[in-house]
Amino acid sequence: MSNGKLLVVGELNVDLILNKIHTFPQLGKETLADEMNLCLGSSSAIMAANSAALGVDTTFCGVVGDDDFGDFMLRELQKKSVRCEHVRKIEGQKTGCTFVMNYGQDRANVTFPGAMHALTMHDIPFAGPSEYQHLHLSSVFLQQGILKDIEQLLISAKASGMTTSLDLQWDPAERWAFDYARCLPYVDVFMPNESELRALTGADSVHDAIEEIRPYLNTLALKMGGKGSLGVREGQQVMVPAFKWKQFVDAIGAGDSFNAGFIRQYMAGADLEDCLREGNLMGALNTTAAGGTGAFGDLHQLSEHIQELWGIELSLP
Repeated sequence: MSNGKLLVVGELNVDLILNKIHTFPQLGKETLADEMNLCLGSSSAIMAANSAALGVDTTFCGVVGDDDFGDFMLRELQKKSVRCEHVRKIEGQKTGCTFVMNYGQDRANVTFPGAMHALTMHDIPFAGPSEYQHLHLSSVFLQQGILKDIEQLLISAKASGMTTSLDLQWDPAERWAFDYARCLPYVDVFMPNESELRALTGADSVHDAIEEIRPYLNTLALKMGGKGSLGVREGQQVMVPAFKWKQFVDAIGAGDSFNAGFIRQYMAGADLEDCLREGNLMGALNTTAAGGTGAFGDLHQLSEHIQELWGIELSLP
């Protein structure tokens, strides 16, 4: 498998995760959790770290505050072999933090954006032909500095020779101020989940939502949780089932790990079904350890774990 260069643009925050919470929190009362982890957070960073774990040459572009959490994020990304020359520290700003409360296979999140808003398209290395093959952009509703210029950002990426992918993630304000008719033609792979796609289009069903965006689509990689994933490209539509397993810990970052697997295959020129299958595989693997990157360590250990769980031999770069 070829190993192209990936540029991930997006938000950076730590995740403070509580597991095995005794009861649901109530105002004026206190409850307990039996487990707590502080780890690398943010959709974009998890996707970048797990892409690097899969052997993809990965660079991150983003901003952090000049604080301990910012230092932590940089250390964790570098430990995971993600290049950080385009990560900028901002004095006087705090690094973002997401407080995650896990309840079985569901969770509640509260995010403090911090420095996320300070990232703009002027931070992205677009001067001349790009050294990168592909740009992945995530969580744009948390990044007002990017959201206002997203169409131009995507046009610039295409003009510099990159293919592009976009995972909008949920809009906390639920305004969904993303002009998909104007922007999706510049997105090679659009990567929402079912809830996000319905909310974006205002459609009552996934089928109607797909029909609404179909005129503007290049490729859709729709994440459908335990049902697997659905791919749409031109006249082709393919459904790939999820991988079944018993070793569930949490689903934090599962969609981002899907993105890492899909884009690794996409950059290598694989067909749509193979891209979806590896996306499903990495999403399932993600849930076998705590946090978004806990299951993604050494490439050969990762490959051995996949072999043990599903009897699949992972193609290595």
